[in-house]
Amino acid sequence: MKILGIETSCDETAAAVVEDGKRICSNVILSQAETHGKFGGVVPEIASRMHAEGIYDVTAKALSDAKVTLSEIDAVAVTFAPGLVGALLVGVSFAKSLAFTARKPLIPVHHIAGHIAANYLSSGIAPPYLALVVSGGHTNLVRVKDYTEFEVIGRTVDDAAGEAFDKAARVLSFPYPGGVYIDEAAKSGNPKAYRLPKPQVEGFNFSFSGLKTAVVNASHTASMKGEKVCAEDLAASFQSKVCEILTEKTELAAKEFSYTKVSLCGGVAANSGIRSALRKMCGENGFELYIPPVSLCGDNAAMIAAQGYYEFLSGNTADEYLNAVATLPLTKKAR
Repeated sequence: MKILGIETSCDETAAAVVEDGKRICSNVILSQAETHGKFGGVVPEIASRMHAEGIYDVTAKALSDAKVTLSEIDAVAVTFAPGLVGALLVGVSFAKSLAFTARKPLIPVHHIAGHIAANYLSSGIAPPYLALVVSGGHTNLVRVKDYTEFEVIGRTVDDAAGEAFDKAARVLSFPYPGGVYIDEAAKSGNPKAYRLPKPQVEGFNFSFSGLKTAVVNASHTASMKGEKVCAEDLAASFQSKVCEILTEKTELAAKEFSYTKVSLCGGVAANSGIRSALRKMCGENGFELYIPPVSLCGDNAAMIAAQGYYEFLSGNTADEYLNAVATLPLTKKAR
């Protein structure tokens, strides 16, 4: 079964063809990072316009790369929530028109479920397991009970880890998106150079706002004293604390619910420090760790098509009234 996936939740226009939820036939991504970098972050209106300009060509290339026509596609899967509503509307509207024209089923996919499904494209992991989802807008601990059945047991109470990375990077004068620059700088820095706080949050929830503010304060304090901040040391100290927070909560949750399989996914899962910290923690506890390749960590349509396959098998399809939703819990389905 070949599914065409479409993803436009933020600033990547993406389309892909995936067979049986496992095999990537094509995966095309048009990034807007260079454009938004001029503004230091994603500008929603610009993102929507660029999606509208690029989605036809991206989808056509995905079909061409997969050597299939639209008539040979079995279904169309699209990210309908959560994300920038204008950006989502471009993808949803385009997917609905394709499905209607080709008389194919339309499958609504939750963006976070898509990130979780990225591991199905690169490993043999199967539910049940514990998933740590770390991206620009989300930081969640999820009990993956089945391919379409989730329970969120932990979430950020303020900033997501990816958002904290970008804001810390801005303070350190790194370009947007800043996560990759912090990761690189941290490799040559001293993670104990700055004493940064570890927010105390109940249960399996996360908090990164205080940590982000501490980085800002460290930079401003040094500036007022006429001192120079060592970007490598502050980046290393910040990243080390993020890794500590994520691994501690994941370890606690895995033990609490007796999981032996753990997955890491989401855009921030590309961070080498976080990958290393999770590997170390899982190794010490005898957990199996699954992480998708870096190419599947960021927003892409292959993960949407992969999850779309399992949504279709569970009977989750939509009609022409499917709408984009900016904010929606992972456990909620499209209306």
